[in-house]
Amino acid sequence: MSASQPTRRADAERNRARLVEVARDALHADPATTMQSLARRAGVGQGTIYRHFPSREALLAEVYRDDFQGLVASARALAAESDQRARLRCWLDDLAAFGYQKHALAEVLDAATRQQLHDEQYDAIVDAIGALLGAGVEAGVLRSDVAPADLLALVAFLWQLGPSAADRVPHLLDVVVDGLRAS
Repeated sequence: MSASQPTRRADAERNRARLVEVARDALHADPATTMQSLARRAGVGQGTIYRHFPSREALLAEVYRDDFQGLVASARALAAESDQRARLRCWLDDLAAFGYQKHALAEVLDAATRQQLHDEQYDAIVDAIGALLGAGVEAGVLRSDVAPADLLALVAFLWQLGPSAADRVPHLLDVVVDGLRAS
């Protein structure tokens, strides 16, 4: 929540969180799910959903932001564990899934919202990758000459492959992580 937004009551926060969770599940099952359907699934009135999210796009962007925060948090948690190369590889699977979600959202979000999401999240994703790479370098299992932005560029190709190539993604990520192995 930004500094310009008022503090919400606890029940309002619970409603908002519930709406995001219900929307995530429903939209994964059917990307065309309507706001009315989401309100029904969440057990709230349409006025409640529109009070929190003035448009379907605003709700989609919030689901995306929430998923992004989970992705970043998981990177930081994995960086604290052992077997850094395996942890990085595991997290790259999550990043690939998130990238597909982002790519799919690009079709329903307007250009300004897409750019805003990118601007909000670029530094955080690079920092998350940096935590994983740094832990791997410190453990002596990953190369020290790869910058986080370099790794992000290396795996960004996944978003362009599309769903028909999903079965190739694990192998391609194995190739990327193998290339990061410390000599």
